[in-house]
Amino acid sequence: MKQCTHADALPHPEPEPCGETCPECLAEGTDPVQLRLCLSCGHVGCCDSSPRQHATAHHKETGHPVMRTFEPGESWRWCFVDHVLV
Repeated sequence: MKQCTHADALPHPEPEPCGETCPECLAEGTDPVQLRLCLSCGHVGCCDSSPRQHATAHHKETGHPVMRTFEPGESWRWCFVDHVLV
């Protein structure tokens, strides 16, 4: 079973969220479907079900490997590089 090779290098504690919603969606006037938090820098981006997929775009621009859901009641994490739940 494939495992994430990046989780051990994440900062502790987690970075503070840079905001309460996706700033790119806010600037574009679109609504995010669900939010994701970058565990390297705290960027908040919309998920891949959103029209512009800003969380994935953030990963592609920065190389930051792991994000977690930023939705209330959820706690899962995803590694973009290894394509696995962390």
